Amino acid sequence: MNITFVLSAIAGIAWLVVVVLLVFTILRASRKQKTKPLVTSLIVALFVALIMNSLSAGLVFVQPDQRGIVISALEPKGYREQTLEPGLRWVIPYAETVVYYPISKQTYTMSIAPLEGQKQGDDSVTARTSDGQEIFVDSSIIFHIDPTQIIMVHIDWQNRYLNDLVRPLSRGVIRNAVSQFGVEQVYSSKRTVLTQQIEDTIGKKFLENGLILDDFVLRNITFSPEYAASVEQKQVAEQNARQAAFVVQQKEQEAEQARKVAAGQADASVIQSKGDAEAIVIRAKADAEARVIQAEAEANALKKIAEALNNNPDLLTYQYINKLSPGIRVMLVPSGSPYLLPLPDMEINPEATTFPTATPASTGEDNSGTSP
Repeated sequence: MNITFVLSAIAGIAWLVVVVLLVFTILRASRKQKTKPLVTSLIVALFVALIMNSLSAGLVFVQPDQRGIVISALEPKGYREQTLEPGLRWVIPYAETVVYYPISKQTYTMSIAPLEGQKQGDDSVTARTSDGQEIFVDSSIIFHIDPTQIIMVHIDWQNRYLNDLVRPLSRGVIRNAVSQFGVEQVYSSKRTVLTQQIEDTIGKKFLENGLILDDFVLRNITFSPEYAASVEQKQVAEQNARQAAFVVQQKEQEAEQARKVAAGQADASVIQSKGDAEAIVIRAKADAEARVIQAEAEANALKKIAEALNNNPDLLTYQYINKLSPGIRVMLVPSGSPYLLPLPDMEINPEATTFPTATPASTGEDNSGTSP
């Protein structure tokens, strides 16, 4: 509990007692009754009330989020040059008073919403862009009083710094900054630049007046109904254009894919044709080589046969006999024998009615014969 509040309460009670005793004293005096005890009590109560009142007037308690300026009738300038720091402090009663200023962060909001800002109703900042469009800016200024500049704030603004400094200065800076950008830049590409420019300008102005800007919040930007409708139409048109471009791009991709598939198939056909041609060539070469090898083999065989016939003339006759029917067996006899006789172990085919004749090799006469 604040001790200054306790002292003020005690002083108030003491003054109440003084008033009550004074009333009773007057009543007893009007009735010609003894008033000495009441007068004594009245003097004591008056003394206590004065002491308590002086103590409560001299002792001040400064909160941690405050600084105090001592207004003094004893100082040449009318105030102490040093501010009061947080804690229990003493000032000269009845000659000095204390004015408290908060050093904690404060927020001043200007909004189009009726219940959001310090002012009731639409308190947004109306501004015009460089291309003449009217916009409405919602913003919040977060700041605090510089503890080292509290005396200057008191001298220049006192408790009017919110309505006479923060509000008009901020609104003017916002209007000037918005007028340097086009409407599309304000809500799109240059919004960050706009916010930083406003914050830098307000911060500089605040420092010149004993305030410190902690943050500037560009809450919202609202357009006039006519421009909002045109923006919506433009966005719809741009969306449709993007959709059409996407469809065209999709079709181009499908066409490119079809071209690649056709090119792949054509390349595969060419490769297959080349492969088939190469296979035909390889097969033809293999057939030609096989025929050459076969011809060479046949030539070598004929050559060897010719050599064998030259070396053995009767070999041809032998081959001829071997090619006769397997069911017929013959026996060579000397040239003087006119017939071919069956061998002793030969079986005579009863269905056979004729036998081939043998021509003597030496005479060339017809020695053929028949056998029943």
